[in-house]
Amino acid sequence: MDGYIITEPLNNGVAVVQFPAFSGFPELVHAFSTRRGGVSEGIYSTMNFRFGIGDTDDNVRENYRRIFEALGIPQGAEVFTQQTHTTNVRVATAEDRGTGIMRDVPYTDIDGLVTDVPGLALTIFTSDCVPVYLYDPVRKAIGACHAGWRGTVGGISAKTAEMMKDTYGCDPANIHAVIGPSIGPECFEVGEEVAEKFAETFGESVILRRGSAQGQAEQVKPHVDLWLANKLSLMSAGLTEEHVSVCGLCSMCHPDIVFSHRATAGRRGSNIGILMMKE
Repeated sequence: MDGYIITEPLNNGVAVVQFPAFSGFPELVHAFSTRRGGVSEGIYSTMNFRFGIGDTDDNVRENYRRIFEALGIPQGAEVFTQQTHTTNVRVATAEDRGTGIMRDVPYTDIDGLVTDVPGLALTIFTSDCVPVYLYDPVRKAIGACHAGWRGTVGGISAKTAEMMKDTYGCDPANIHAVIGPSIGPECFEVGEEVAEKFAETFGESVILRRGSAQGQAEQVKPHVDLWLANKLSLMSAGLTEEHVSVCGLCSMCHPDIVFSHRATAGRRGSNIGILMMKE
């Protein structure tokens, strides 16, 4: 079930993006942050969730407090990625609880997380890249990953699903996935070299090519459909097409709702994707 909803303001005016595809799983807490309901100011207004990019640490911590309270997530439940556009996926355990806010992240180069521990809030960061959420309601395991263009070409979505299979015995046909808010195909302009990497990996179906606005023979730069590419990646890992939902919210088209790196030339805060099984 494709699509998304933006909630009415919750506690403290916090609003989040949620997905109809997960509405049948009341045991899940899932959300993608919006810019509404926080305390950050200026280019970070108002719900920035990234430390170390110019916002104050106090503001960021308060934003987490507010969104966790609004979603009913206990303080200290978070487990952060440590994103560097890799395809590395880490198994999160109970010992990781509080990694990111309560204590520093002790690992590096991790763009995906999986767990079967209820009460761990897997937390990923994006501002145009693709957040991918995965849930196996049979084995009761979840995964979340950050798929930039390099991670997408490298198959991080598939690798996250494969990690769930290898670690928890998940049957990929039982896994439900949502491809969350991110830069859409009409906006993700790339160079020919990047387009070729996508075409080699996923085929020409993920490449959009058009003539110039004047209708002349020369071509404008190609665009890449990251949503379709990640859907194909997940299906290559054995997920069924009907279990892969595309949210369809383009970050670059809606920088007033969510942060977009391209729309603001990098002057922005960071969104988060959160996925947790209730205890």
